[in-house]
Amino acid sequence: MATTAPLHPLRAPRQTHLRFLPFSSPPSSSLSFSSPRRSFSLLSASLSPPSSSSSSPSSSSSSLSTPSLSLLADLLSAGDFLRADDCTRRLLILLAGDQAQKRGYVFFSEVQFISADDLRAIDRLWADHSAGRFGYAAQRRAWEKARRDFTRFFVKVGWMKKLDTDVEQYNYRAFPEDFLWGPAEEAPEGHLPLTNALRGTQLLFNILTHPAFDDALGEQFFVPEVAKAEAETPDKAKSAGVRRLFRTDYSF
Repeated sequence: MATTAPLHPLRAPRQTHLRFLPFSSPPSSSLSFSSPRRSFSLLSASLSPPSSSSSSPSSSSSSLSTPSLSLLADLLSAGDFLRADDCTRRLLILLAGDQAQKRGYVFFSEVQFISADDLRAIDRLWADHSAGRFGYAAQRRAWEKARRDFTRFFVKVGWMKKLDTDVEQYNYRAFPEDFLWGPAEEAPEGHLPLTNALRGTQLLFNILTHPAFDDALGEQFFVPEVAKAEAETPDKAKSAGVRRLFRTDYSF
């Protein structure tokens, strides 16, 4: 089995092969926050329609601008999924509050301070610009189909790729070159946006289980049914199947 590398860290050291777009420093605007742990709502500002200009937003403007729903809409409308992913990541940092902005990433425990309306607004933009294939709701459905097994989920949404070996093996994709930034129909459902798993899967778990996405589930994702199916599968058979296909250690 090949040694796996962490999937999509927010601030990976530049000397590694898993480099990520740099985060801008916490915005120094006049925006006010209600508490040290709770940021303003994105919906308090109106969402302007995507620019009608035929040119896509420049790399400098998208990386230096304060993240906003309008900027995210512009990037998605232009099909610039790479910078839209970076904008989404910075939006979550902004929404999680002052401490997240100071450190430059979100703790899993801070997801609860992000309002459902704001998360749904971000998700809706991704869904609207991908025919429903991208966004957190799409990822929640894929995760439930994978019976909440994160390794199977990573394979399902294309965050892991199959290795060219005699034995069926998978490894994490390297950012950004290995991810699929082209048309949404060419990527697996739920492929974007990406979420940090450098410190484990707790951040992703808290995003996917946020009340904002409870309505994304239908009867086919009824969790007790999944639990029943898993209970009927012998533990040895389940663990053997996972070991055959995947590396299941998440201690990145």
